[in-house]
Amino acid sequence: MSNTMNSTNKISTGNFFEDFELNQVIHHATPRTIGEGEVALYIALTGARQVLHSADTVAQSLGYNARPVDDLLAFHIAFGKTVPDISVNAVANLGYAEVRFLHPVYIGDTLSTSSTVIGLKQNSNGKSGVVYVRSVSTNQLQQPVFSWVRWVMVHKNNVNAPAPETVIPTLLDFVPNTELTVPSFLDARKFNTANTGGQYLWDDYTIGERINHPAGMTINDSDHTLATKLYQNNARLHFDDVMMKQTAFGRRLMYGGHIISLCRALSHDGLENALSIAAINAGTHCNPTFGDDTIFTWSEVLDKWLIPNRVDVAAVRLRMVGIKNIPATSLSSTHVNYGETKSYHPNVVLDLDYTVLMPRKPV
Repeated sequence: MSNTMNSTNKISTGNFFEDFELNQVIHHATPRTIGEGEVALYIALTGARQVLHSADTVAQSLGYNARPVDDLLAFHIAFGKTVPDISVNAVANLGYAEVRFLHPVYIGDTLSTSSTVIGLKQNSNGKSGVVYVRSVSTNQLQQPVFSWVRWVMVHKNNVNAPAPETVIPTLLDFVPNTELTVPSFLDARKFNTANTGGQYLWDDYTIGERINHPAGMTINDSDHTLATKLYQNNARLHFDDVMMKQTAFGRRLMYGGHIISLCRALSHDGLENALSIAAINAGTHCNPTFGDDTIFTWSEVLDKWLIPNRVDVAAVRLRMVGIKNIPATSLSSTHVNYGETKSYHPNVVLDLDYTVLMPRKPV
């Protein structure tokens, strides 16, 4: 009897940098139907309290058939579809732009996602490169529910593979108010602030205002691991401790999307009447986050926009800053000077520019 193990190479190792081509279209596997269980687990992992996603009665009073799935839960699930093809061999996810929330997602909806490669740039070390993709997620009726651009640094498998032509896409600084999607059925003229516990509406916020949200949240390794599994994000740097011990980090990295969710949940105090996310304009994961870090956040009002042909809701463009292990009041700025170089403070982990819809006072 032979002691040689018969084996075949049927395992997909995912795409490395040299596997991507400009304009390549990738249809991601495993469509996902979202159920009540995902919604309950998301609340358990984040403490999210946004009222539109919490109560059918409130959602129906605003014109929805039922409460929509939390914007970020649905987005993370759609995003997770892209990971096996785009970022399973990632060094890090670097940023987001032009994230458009196009249609509410409801319990029972099935999301499918595809991506197009819109940019490539090999790093100077020749061992990795940055891949830019534009992704679209649709529901079972083929209605687009999200579209977004992200860029990710990906390892090369063959360091001798030739570098592609550098193409860096031109992206919007922000999604303008004329391109924000506001459901036609939404009617916030009788919005009841008693349901949120917050009295401040769109009219009460001023450009340049900073809100230091008071609460912090400590994240256990089990919390962020379970959250990342919930999104079916299989990027190894979040799970494989043996692999990550061989890196400069020495341990698993937390999925940046989970930090976005925690900061959004913590920002409820002071932004109670931010009904839904209309767009994510830009985002940077500034420094790594690990299990047992404690997250705090502050928000800054960047701009306020009226929505064409609407008197009941308007848009607030916000900057959400996530900080680890020190309260929001500890920092006056996200950046520090190192000689002639200005860099993110080492405790700043997230810098996110996003737009929310908020009811207006009766006109």
